[in-house]
Amino acid sequence: MTRRTFRAGKLPHPVLERLIGQYTGTDSRLVVPPGLGEDAAVIDFGDRYLVAKTDPITFATDAIGWYAVHVNANDIAAMGAAPRFFLAAIILPRDQATEELAEAIFGSIHAAAGELGVTVCGGHTEITEGIDRPIVVGHMLGEVERERLVRSSGLVPGDAVLLTKGMAIEATAIIAREKRAELVERGYGEAQLERCAAFLTDPGISVVRDARVATGAGEVHALHDPTEGGVATALMEIATASGVGLEVFAADLYTAPEAAALCAEFGLDPFGVISSGALLIGCPAADAAAILAALSAAGIDATRIAAVRNRDFGLKLRAPDQTLVPLPSFEVDEITRLF
Repeated sequence: MTRRTFRAGKLPHPVLERLIGQYTGTDSRLVVPPGLGEDAAVIDFGDRYLVAKTDPITFATDAIGWYAVHVNANDIAAMGAAPRFFLAAIILPRDQATEELAEAIFGSIHAAAGELGVTVCGGHTEITEGIDRPIVVGHMLGEVERERLVRSSGLVPGDAVLLTKGMAIEATAIIAREKRAELVERGYGEAQLERCAAFLTDPGISVVRDARVATGAGEVHALHDPTEGGVATALMEIATASGVGLEVFAADLYTAPEAAALCAEFGLDPFGVISSGALLIGCPAADAAAILAALSAAGIDATRIAAVRNRDFGLKLRAPDQTLVPLPSFEVDEITRLF
């Protein structure tokens, strides 16, 4: 019998849902259990909730520790919580395991944690065979007041969905850093590549501030952090978790010119490429203007990209010519084409 193998990226959603349903437990203190589209686990600690998340960094090699802290903090923020404590499992390939590499990773974790006011409180280091690049598996703990918890599954028909910063932010930084020599050969200038590599910090892959501003400006029903599979996958996840349909407005999906150019260079669709730095915000339509205004005042670009419909509407993309087509799906992240 031929066994089916999966491509690089996330497990297919049907497989993941089955495994979560079959092999995860329940506890009276587990407020948010594992589930498709939920960004983190939430555990009742009496006067507040503990929010726990783990996520690996496998695509990037440059500033990998910095990525790990921010990507995990994003998922804590997407629950309305504040990131507090970080642990990391650092796995190094045997033929690259130098003291300099280990110190560079430790240093980048320390720098990112300092930016967020997070304490690095533990972890594990290991040198192993069978991998060709460093891997950092991050574990972030945060906390939130009980009444301020936000879930990915809170959308209701009539809500608006906003998107901060735009698509392919993280992908732009990864491409510029990982494919720099090839891009120079293709005619890209150093200044242009420096600007693309700097997407890591400007507009930045952190959404901690985005979430804080949004939740302080109006009622927020749901937050979700697009990572692997991009904004398209994140929209599908948040809709599935909430049991609703979505009408997504293609004309309002923003991609920075630098991001669009690098994605086009390697034939990647910005809609399905890793997009840390963007944040999906689900809110009552009446609150959308106030939240957008607050984000703008904080220097965070945002647009309204979708309307929440009843479940039987399905997941649809309103094309620029106003026709409705199925929302594109991406079995694996577009960035895997580079590796």
